[in-house]
Amino acid sequence: MGLRRVAMRSPALAVVLVFAMAVTVPQVSGRRLIVGGNMGWNAGVNYTVWASKQHFYFGDWLCLRESPEMPASVRNQMNVLEVNQTDYETCNSDHPLHNWTTGAGRDVVPLNVTRRRYFISGKGFCFSGMKLSVKVEKPPPPPKAAPEKSNAALSSYRSQFVLPIAFAIGAVWDSFLRVMW
Repeated sequence: MGLRRVAMRSPALAVVLVFAMAVTVPQVSGRRLIVGGNMGWNAGVNYTVWASKQHFYFGDWLCLRESPEMPASVRNQMNVLEVNQTDYETCNSDHPLHNWTTGAGRDVVPLNVTRRRYFISGKGFCFSGMKLSVKVEKPPPPPKAAPEKSNAALSSYRSQFVLPIAFAIGAVWDSFLRVMW
């Protein structure tokens, strides 16, 4: 029976099913890293120093924001280009691997490959320091849990199974009462 049918027959049961699915699906999300911190993606910022204080993990997102105080004529010329190492070192923007520029001054780059990546701003801005190199790594393993007490396994069992089952029984009972009355 589809979720839509369940929702039409018993809204309470549909809510319980959606809740149960949400609880059992693992959460996967990366961090949003504002490149340059409060300095943003602007000329005159040392992004090598900024990047040396960060960890870049697979699944994270680089957010490159241009300063709103900068004149629009300058902001509209800036871009975010992904290049190879040689083009990064020489500030060559002639053959980018990818252009991440959206034109809104708030460009976003997904870190979806584990390797070193290179970004520059073309039209001469790279020579003013607008270049960034990041090494994207696999996320660290989750921290190990403290040793559980003997009754901790029972408590974990209750929280994983008993509570959702109790909600499901309540929803079925509610549906039964609605049909009967």
